[in-house]
Amino acid sequence: MAVVAAPRPLLGIALLTFVSAAWGSAFPLMKDLIVRMPVADLLAERYGIAAVVLVALRPSSLRGLSESTWLIGILLGLLFGVGQTVQAVSLHDLPSSVSGFTVGSYVVITPVLGLVLLGARTSARIWVAVALATVAMTVFTLLKGVEGDISPPALVATLVSAVLYAAHTLVLGNSAEARRHAYAVTVIQLGAIAVMTGVLALPGGLTLPATPADWLILGHLSIVACALGFLARSWGQVHVPPVPATVILSTQPLWVTVLAVALYGESLTLSVFLGGGLIALAMLLVVLPRGLFSVIWRGIPGSSRPGGNDSTGGPPGPERCGDR
Repeated sequence: MAVVAAPRPLLGIALLTFVSAAWGSAFPLMKDLIVRMPVADLLAERYGIAAVVLVALRPSSLRGLSESTWLIGILLGLLFGVGQTVQAVSLHDLPSSVSGFTVGSYVVITPVLGLVLLGARTSARIWVAVALATVAMTVFTLLKGVEGDISPPALVATLVSAVLYAAHTLVLGNSAEARRHAYAVTVIQLGAIAVMTGVLALPGGLTLPATPADWLILGHLSIVACALGFLARSWGQVHVPPVPATVILSTQPLWVTVLAVALYGESLTLSVFLGGGLIALAMLLVVLPRGLFSVIWRGIPGSSRPGGNDSTGGPPGPERCGDR
């Protein structure tokens, strides 16, 4: 039986930062490739290759698993897979900036959904981090200007995908099975997504990448963004609660901008520096230990104890999914 190690927040933060960078790099590549490949075909190949790679690395990872472990993996796969499919289809009718911002709204939806469905409380400083991350996403996306028409049905569909991503984050962060069997659950959910999208792709036949460049893009999407990205996220959320995890993952627009500057020579504008600064502040609120944050807060003239009940010494049990 797998044993859950004691939480190591810095390791979790590093893993989730890698996930954010990997997924941030995948967004423009995905947008580019779906012009030449059907969405269902691309997703089936992307997640299928990722699942096969992970099984090849650890062939025994799926042996001896309980029914509950399989069910939680399939549920996670369905939540993320439906969200990913809806988001990808909607990309045809939305500017990238609007799609990115709408999907990124799950950083706000996650704590709200956790409160409504699980009664999970979130501390004041994490709410501040959520607000800062949201403003940063606005700076990185909508304030750059929106090109093209916005389809209301596509916008609503993308918002639904954000709700599904929030639910995926909460299930992953609150499931004992996902914590004990992170590798196996990652494989199962990737396989579930591949099967689901494969069923959608089969009627029209499976379209493969047509050029070596497209195969390289598919390789990056499959191995870096999916196999390594999902594995790092599963392990990362063992050490970081769901809401702070969404704040860290909300840095994806920053990584997209960094890649645009590094690879495509885009200029460093005021919005880049402002958005980057806000993301840094949000990350700092997540990274700072609660005790150190309280010391800093009390040193600010006119400030009171942060977080209300968060500083009263109440039980730091699982209902407090937004802080540790």
